[in-house]
Amino acid sequence: MSATSPSSFLPGDLTDALLVGRVWRKTEQHEGPCVVVVRGGEVFDITATVPTTADLFERDDAAQLARSAPGVSLGAVAQLIEANLPGASVPAVRLLAPCDVQAIKACGVTFAVSLIERVIEEQAGGDPAKAKEVRATIASTIGTDLSKIKPGSEAAMKLKAELERRDAWSQYMEVGIGPDAEVFSKSQPMSAVGFGADVGLLAASVWNNPEPEIVLAVNSRGGIVGATLGNDVNLRDIEGRSALLLGKCKDNNGSCAIGPFVRLFDDTFSLDSVRAASVSLRVEGADDHFVLDGVSHMSEISRDPADLVAQTCGRHHQYPDGFMLFLGTMFSPIKDRDAPGGGFTHHLGDRVTISTPRLGALTNTVRLSTEIEPWTFGVRALYRNLAARGLLIAG
Repeated sequence: MSATSPSSFLPGDLTDALLVGRVWRKTEQHEGPCVVVVRGGEVFDITATVPTTADLFERDDAAQLARSAPGVSLGAVAQLIEANLPGASVPAVRLLAPCDVQAIKACGVTFAVSLIERVIEEQAGGDPAKAKEVRATIASTIGTDLSKIKPGSEAAMKLKAELERRDAWSQYMEVGIGPDAEVFSKSQPMSAVGFGADVGLLAASVWNNPEPEIVLAVNSRGGIVGATLGNDVNLRDIEGRSALLLGKCKDNNGSCAIGPFVRLFDDTFSLDSVRAASVSLRVEGADDHFVLDGVSHMSEISRDPADLVAQTCGRHHQYPDGFMLFLGTMFSPIKDRDAPGGGFTHHLGDRVTISTPRLGALTNTVRLSTEIEPWTFGVRALYRNLAARGLLIAG
């Protein structure tokens, strides 16, 4: 999908969708981040009632409050989207990631296809030129369809034993079909970028790709309150050199994009809607007119989203401010771009659009992490700003 109209970036059932987001806006008195909701296609600033989305998600009546809290109208959501599209002039109201003080966690190797690609990265040592040969070897050794293997099951353990016998076991296999999911810290609270922003790559990376994913919004009690879209930007060469470099390849300036809005669960949208979703990806090159399309079907995920949340938080680990959880992707692009057999890697200026009908679409432009806007507004800055605006509340 090459979305061109503002409505293309919004849920197809917008009139039913209960959307929560954040914007940066300036008034006569103050400027700063604001919590917004979308009702009937109109955006309302409800920061006077809930100063952070984390506060809203903690409420047992979050959906009801989002529908009824008094707010200042900021106009039509389609106009907000249009003003924030890549290439537009600096908007008066800028869309931010729809999370704030929540931790940002991510799950890896939750789809069979991505499992195979992680093994290929490892076996190729991060060298994209070797990937095609390694892919053929891996396919002949273990096959390419692991989707019917339930992680941690007896069948999975038998497969593990056989692969160990063949000296083909991998640390990625361990988290792909073993009992324990891979859950890592993707990014820091307040560091995610939102709709229309630039996403960042390390200049040292020559093999990288977007990772289109659904992201769950989870409160401090482990309650899943809604979902949105995310780009878990990935540096394949750096992680391929060593999985211990995961932090270096995953957590950089602009390497985490989330948005455009969190859709709260209600009678029209639930975790089952997430389980049934298909997530589309489109990459459009600015310098070579390259186009890449792909799709991930959540029905093919090897670990249920509720299980991934349970493995992230519980008596073993608490998140007092809640967390955002990337569910993983099955899409590791291998379409040749620069040379036959060379596979895919980003070019600067690529426009990446991630979409699903019930959540809308997230679009961003690829730059270098060193050349995009630095991240300077963190948690302390947020609370200084809220205090200056008289918006801090007890409880």
